Amino acid sequence: MLNAYRMFIVIAYIFFFGCMLGWCIEFFFRRFYRKGNPQKLWFNPGFLTGPWLPVYGFGATVLFILSSVEKSILKSCTAGIPYYIVMFLIMALFMTLVEFIAGKIFISGMHIQLWDYSNEWGNIQGIVCPKFTLFWGILSAVYYFLLYPKFREMVMWFIDHPWFSFVVGIVFGLFVVDLCFAISLGAVLRKQACLLDEKAALDFKKLQGMLKMNSQSIHSKGFLENKFDQFEEFISRSPAKK
Repeated sequence: MLNAYRMFIVIAYIFFFGCMLGWCIEFFFRRFYRKGNPQKLWFNPGFLTGPWLPVYGFGATVLFILSSVEKSILKSCTAGIPYYIVMFLIMALFMTLVEFIAGKIFISGMHIQLWDYSNEWGNIQGIVCPKFTLFWGILSAVYYFLLYPKFREMVMWFIDHPWFSFVVGIVFGLFVVDLCFAISLGAVLRKQACLLDEKAALDFKKLQGMLKMNSQSIHSKGFLENKFDQFEEFISRSPAKK
């Protein structure tokens, strides 16, 4: 029971640390380097109100689990390939998979698309692409080879101090409230969008009906004018007129 509790605290800490770190990365990246922001505006990069991006949290958790794999086990399965190359590829692919699953959930479940790689080469449904797979690989390599040892020590220190679980609980509570609010707000917005779509469809049908009536009226008017012109021509050619 204690081990399960400690594992939950570790995963929760890593998840929220990744969420907040990812939010900071995206916050500054979209301010200074995003092409779609020529005015260099500051804005929240996520769909939640608080400073967290769950996709980075899941990614950080996956990286921590992969980093915990013993090097001896990894070396025995690489068939002579240097383990750091294999680890780089595995982390890049896993992070791309996390990004793809998160993107599909946002698009299918919440009807929002937080990122779009449609203009990138080799993209899949605009959710993932080779360019950002390489980016994830580089970021994962920096974490694994430079940050992981110190990061693991820091996590273990927090685990050895029970008061920290109280902090994790508060952050977890705020995150759940924020997530529920975002989901409920998304449901309201989708409902309003459906109502607007239905109203637009009705207005379009009315417009079609009006155009059809006007077309028929114009056609009828043209038909009568044509007959009147024919009648005048007939009168002008008649013997009585001459």
